[in-house]
Amino acid sequence: MIYFDLLLGFLKVGFFAFGGAYGAIPLIRDVVLSYGWMDEEMLAYMIAVSESTPGPIMVNLATYVGNTQAGLPGAILATLAVVMPSFIIILLVMAVLKAALKNPYVQAVLRGLKPCIIGIILATGLYMVLHNCLGSVRNVQADAMAVILTVILAAVYFIPAKMKKKGLSPVMLIGISAVLGMLVYGF
Repeated sequence: MIYFDLLLGFLKVGFFAFGGAYGAIPLIRDVVLSYGWMDEEMLAYMIAVSESTPGPIMVNLATYVGNTQAGLPGAILATLAVVMPSFIIILLVMAVLKAALKNPYVQAVLRGLKPCIIGIILATGLYMVLHNCLGSVRNVQADAMAVILTVILAAVYFIPAKMKKKGLSPVMLIGISAVLGMLVYGF
């Protein structure tokens, strides 16, 4: 019976959770509390843990709840139940879009969107760099170490790319950023 409850509960979360992980938390809360799998306090702790661990919050919570209720088979079932609706919907959308992607008008729209997306990503990156290096707009005070770290990271990323025609892996850049941040701000 617990396997059926896990399947039904997390299928409900998977089908009706819109707005990303944070939008899904109330639905997960309702399901978990209605079945009595956790109390409010434990759920709050698990949401915090799920936010701080790699992976989507819904998947992390489903895996944990399934594991606590029915062991490894419960964890697998709950995880599959929360992911399966999105997977099926994506497959259906892609089947429909595959035909639409051959349409020259759709291709033109997608080509037009590409520079917009690049601009949004660039604007966000510049905002983050300026905000971290200069502080808030009201209190413009340059953080010299943040500026130096930004210049170092830009050099580490762009110089090898120019020399070898091969850029640095984003994962490696994140690791270097973390180490430099700990060295400069951690000690």
